[in-house]
Amino acid sequence: MFSRRLYPVWLPILLACVATVAVNAQSFRVQCPTSTVTHPVQIITNGTPDNPNLPVDNNHEPAYAGPTSFSTSSGGFLVPSAKVNGAIKCQQISGGDGFATMGDGSQTYMFSFGPLSGLADIANGMPGTQFPSVFNTEYAGTLLPGDPATTVEQGGAFGFNGAVGLMKDVSHIGTIYDISEAGHTVTVVMNTVLGVQVGDTVRIKTGVAGYDGTFQVTAINVKNPALPAVPTIPAAFGFQYHAAVTGLPEITAPTVVGTAATLPTLNGHVDPRPIMDVGVMNGNIPAPLMAIDEDDEFFLTLTNVGQVMRPDLFEQHTVHFHGYPNASAFYDGVPDASVAINIGGSFTYYYLAPDAGTYFWHCHITPPEHLQMGMVGQIYVRPRQNRVPAGQPLYAALQLQQSDNRTRCDSSDILCSNPLPAAANSVNRAAAGNYAYNDGDGSTYYDVEYPLQIHGFDPNFHFVGMTFNPEGFTEMKDKYFLLNGRSYPDTVTPGPIKTQTTDGSNHYSQPLPSIINIPAGGRALLRISDLDVTEYQTLASLGIPMKVIALNAKLLRDQQGNNLYYNTNSITLAGGESLDVILDASDTNKYPQGSVFYLYTPNLDHLSNDAENFGGLMTEVRIN
Repeated sequence: MFSRRLYPVWLPILLACVATVAVNAQSFRVQCPTSTVTHPVQIITNGTPDNPNLPVDNNHEPAYAGPTSFSTSSGGFLVPSAKVNGAIKCQQISGGDGFATMGDGSQTYMFSFGPLSGLADIANGMPGTQFPSVFNTEYAGTLLPGDPATTVEQGGAFGFNGAVGLMKDVSHIGTIYDISEAGHTVTVVMNTVLGVQVGDTVRIKTGVAGYDGTFQVTAINVKNPALPAVPTIPAAFGFQYHAAVTGLPEITAPTVVGTAATLPTLNGHVDPRPIMDVGVMNGNIPAPLMAIDEDDEFFLTLTNVGQVMRPDLFEQHTVHFHGYPNASAFYDGVPDASVAINIGGSFTYYYLAPDAGTYFWHCHITPPEHLQMGMVGQIYVRPRQNRVPAGQPLYAALQLQQSDNRTRCDSSDILCSNPLPAAANSVNRAAAGNYAYNDGDGSTYYDVEYPLQIHGFDPNFHFVGMTFNPEGFTEMKDKYFLLNGRSYPDTVTPGPIKTQTTDGSNHYSQPLPSIINIPAGGRALLRISDLDVTEYQTLASLGIPMKVIALNAKLLRDQQGNNLYYNTNSITLAGGESLDVILDASDTNKYPQGSVFYLYTPNLDHLSNDAENFGGLMTEVRIN
């Protein structure tokens, strides 16, 4: 009777303890491999369109000369055998909270993502996506709270783009049981598994000249056949390296006891202190910008640092790439089919870059709430056509893509995103500039590109979200209207915008300006996306027509290859849509240097932030 009466009391306590254990089991970690099955370093083709003498690694985009060739491996699956395209890219972001400043000077509380890598690039309005050689670096100084979007650090300029908190693993040390040499090959047998791989560096210490030093592992899981049968040492305990000299004696313990140790390496291990120092209260609006190239492998780590202003909320977060064709639902970010990241934990998403285009991403935990509160960002994929060497025909390069099963598209494929042009042409890759899509005819050429993300805030919803009150979803109504997290005139303010938050520090929560600078006689690509929860949004171009070339990451071209681009002076988007637009200022008589035009909303109630004469959807287009 006693135990039955206490059962309703103790069960919630027990469940709470179990939940606490689960949270405590979380840990921060990042992943950014330098080589994968899809991008093996051994067979990567040297060179890029600009520099054919680059080293063989995954830290450069190789020139596009045709689709990757595959062969069947010993395991029965396909592996690249020639013309490996793309590279490896990595990025780390935090999930937490922060504040932003509106055009009328008011501060707005946010649930938000913040940068934990690519800090200097994000501060300069660029994507924070990095090659492994940049991502996998340790910071030599001391990161201060709020650093992710500032260009100034104590003592000078801030130029760090690596992963915050990344640090070397400790050495693994083991006792050598036997060490011997045959020719230049030294076989080391341990009394334990050292955990090395081919290419790793080990430090040997035996006290015998010739053996001691630092060497690179050439083979693993080996065993010296001369060893006595007892004790039996598994082959997994042994490895080999190349020695500079020959004639070294065989040494068997305990005659001489030696040790072998791995060197400290960057292997995804992090120190949580700088991650918390930088990530807490440092959310950005919009979320950190991402950019990859077709054929890239993208490793994105989300680290949940918690929400300081709402300690009562054990908010999980995810990353959902909206409209992005993932290879697996496991990385889709919808918690029903994927995973959600708890406070104090990290999770690395994996993506293989799909067709070129403008996409966007957001948290998929309680989406109406987390999107409204600011957990929205943009990602775009650059086309292979940018990697065609200058002077080479674009049509021929697009024809080559038809032999790639992953991107092949013809008139029988209703989902084809890049059909061949209606007629063959002789347009060559330009010496400068880039293309928005694999058009095959040069029609999506541009000189400069600008991501523009439209978003709306309901100030009452955000205030309630900060003050421990239940939020009124049915009463949600946006009154602040933003381009890249800013409203006019902040949209044309260069550099990041800072906000002093409740921790007393200045956090640069709005790093991305919206001003559009077009070189005289040039063209600008606008990557426009709308992640507003409650409103349709319209943008109008006053003076320079907008050429719409793509909708929702699909080139406007029919199955026969006819371009369906159109010119307009305004576009309207709903939440969850994207458009690619080109502003063509190549006519210097119409658009002379020094001209200023406006990109704005004709919806008058969207030209202010809950008050007259402040904020709204407007920015400037300047001909430089």
